[in-house]
Amino acid sequence: MVKFGLRLAENRASEYPPDSYMDYDKLKEIIKEVAGKKLARVDSTTREVSLTAPPPTNAAGRQLTSDDSPITEEDFYACIDAQLVKVEAFTLKQVTELRSNISSLEKEVNAASSAAAGAGGGGSISSALNKENEAEVERVREKADMVAKSFLVLEKYVNINFMGFHKILKKHDKNSPSHACKQFYINRMHNQAWVRGDYSDVVVRLSAIYSALRNDHAAEENVDASQSFSRSTTKYWVRTEDVSKVKYAILKHLPVFLQKTSTGDSDSQLTNSVYFDNDQLELYHGRLDKSPGAIAFRLRWYGSGDPQLVFVERKTHRDTWTGEASVKERFIVDKSEVKPVLDDNYSIAQKREKMASKKGVTLAEVEDWETLVREMIQVVQSKQLVPTMRTQYMRTAFQIPFDATVRISLDTNLCMISERGYDTQGGAKWFRDPEKPLADNEITRFPHAVLEVKLELGGANAEPPQWVTDLQNSGMLYEVHKFSKFIHGCATLLPEYVRSVPYWVDDASIRDSILRSGGGRILVKSNSETGVGPGANEIYNHLLPFGNVKTPQLDAKGRTANTMALIDGGGDKSPEKDAPLAATGDQYFAGADETDEEIVFNATVQGCCEDTCAGWLFPFCSGYNEDVLAPTSVQKIEPKIFFANERTFLHWLHAGVTLYTIAAGILAFASDTHSVSAHWYAMALLPISLGFCLYALHLFLWRAEKIKTRIPGRWDDSRGPLILGAILAGVLFINFVLKCREIRKYNYMMAHEL
Repeated sequence: MVKFGLRLAENRASEYPPDSYMDYDKLKEIIKEVAGKKLARVDSTTREVSLTAPPPTNAAGRQLTSDDSPITEEDFYACIDAQLVKVEAFTLKQVTELRSNISSLEKEVNAASSAAAGAGGGGSISSALNKENEAEVERVREKADMVAKSFLVLEKYVNINFMGFHKILKKHDKNSPSHACKQFYINRMHNQAWVRGDYSDVVVRLSAIYSALRNDHAAEENVDASQSFSRSTTKYWVRTEDVSKVKYAILKHLPVFLQKTSTGDSDSQLTNSVYFDNDQLELYHGRLDKSPGAIAFRLRWYGSGDPQLVFVERKTHRDTWTGEASVKERFIVDKSEVKPVLDDNYSIAQKREKMASKKGVTLAEVEDWETLVREMIQVVQSKQLVPTMRTQYMRTAFQIPFDATVRISLDTNLCMISERGYDTQGGAKWFRDPEKPLADNEITRFPHAVLEVKLELGGANAEPPQWVTDLQNSGMLYEVHKFSKFIHGCATLLPEYVRSVPYWVDDASIRDSILRSGGGRILVKSNSETGVGPGANEIYNHLLPFGNVKTPQLDAKGRTANTMALIDGGGDKSPEKDAPLAATGDQYFAGADETDEEIVFNATVQGCCEDTCAGWLFPFCSGYNEDVLAPTSVQKIEPKIFFANERTFLHWLHAGVTLYTIAAGILAFASDTHSVSAHWYAMALLPISLGFCLYALHLFLWRAEKIKTRIPGRWDDSRGPLILGAILAGVLFINFVLKCREIRKYNYMMAHEL
């Protein structure tokens, strides 16, 4: 393990002077000096003093003076106070400079927009570009990139110093347990501006600059409802230290959806969702098992304070292999109408008349609304649903207006709160009083941010944008298949009610948060032989992003780098040749922590063995089909895939048996006619038929392994059929040529006889 002092020195930004960082070595020396001295202590039990008595003496009978103890605890306190002030002042100075640079950038963008409007571009920068101002816009873009990277460097500066203070305070309390002060200073740091400061305005203003350069406001709404789209949703965990990097990587391509707050525009909005369930947690287990038709019922509102408008929502799960898609339906009510909805006293007829009287609302829309309301009220009554779990987080949304191709949301400060164990006052209260404190087993704070990527692809956009693929493979995202805040909260805070738990609870990075919330009973013991509980993690070793308690991988890279072990590495390709393959995470921020060994590994592991004979002939012996590496989570496999694999196997066997039957028949007739070419033809078809059967078996086993490990990507083999087909065509062509020669020879002989 690298000592933190060395780590601090190695991670200093070249843009900042060395003395701007905390003096870790000086504080460490003070701790050593104080811990090495056994100072005489004043009797703390004495409650009286005498103004005429001499001061206390040491073991030698001398008075305790400054010469006896040149370095004291007060020196440590004074030094760490000075270091905190220095770091805070430097941080605020850098933030001020960043905001000033952004202001100058905004002026340049506004000037460019005005120039574009004057040139006939309607205020659009990109639509009125010519060769002169195109270079100017590119210069503005580069300056925006520099400002964004400067902000990421500043965040890294804050994080390394924040960790340094944690480390030094822990070391102090360990060496001087009678003067423990870590908790005091940690609480103090969290109240200082350099730690608790909200710099979301930097993200908002940078997003506006990039949006103006991309001309996002010119996007048009897609009214072609009949077009066929492929919709997919993928969820990822994001480390706290990578949140700003991920935001920057996204806002370069998508604008931030602005949120109005009391202090101005913000990039995030507080979101609360109260999930309902019954005493048996029927909805929880249905969603966990992904049962067809399983629902989730929740009340959601946005913003801080008491809710005003409440969204009554129902999510219904459908298996995609059946041809149906999961749906989310909702209607809006006022806060005062929530209790009537839950008590089945909601005035549906009156609301229907009011809705029908609105201009532009069709009768079909009114009937659909009424059907939805009645169904949701009925499910509350029939299943006896009550408030069970509340999720709370700050949501940042990214999307180009009227363009649903790529939508991304990032949830930070995620916590789950139990909604059981308090008086609901007959249904009048459906969420906890925020003014009352929560016990440790009533709240769990999730240690990661949650990123959700929604893609709607179709037509010419059948493939996701390249920047989305780059972000997924950047090493900052950890895919967790079907992660659910509701399921995680119930499993952690209601462990005595659940019969099964999601696979991700075995992940080493969230174990501490579960233990702090009293959910230890759902976790495997720390001395377990496998490190995981019974279930999926015993079968698949690639589900957990950060490993399990036995083999934790807390420093593991994200989705791609964390699963490269699934491919057997090797090869002698030069790292310079394939260096871009390993540099995907470095394109978003300066100072990537990737080592030379990792670059060599990333450059050589993909496509290894492809150039060998076995790798070229059989895809399961090579990395040919590993274009997309396995994610760290299970991919749901439709049942028809298993049957399709079997049908393909039988079709190949049928072709092999048919060839064998033909060859055996030809061989039998060739014995009667004593034809040499027929013997040759039959003997050539026999090994080909055997090759068909062997290839069918290999392909079946290879695809079965793909299905077992849930590895996405190409599951077809474009080489094997070509090779077998070419060999068969070659034999048929040779036989055709020989037959032509025999016919020619026969005709020649008949002509001479006549």
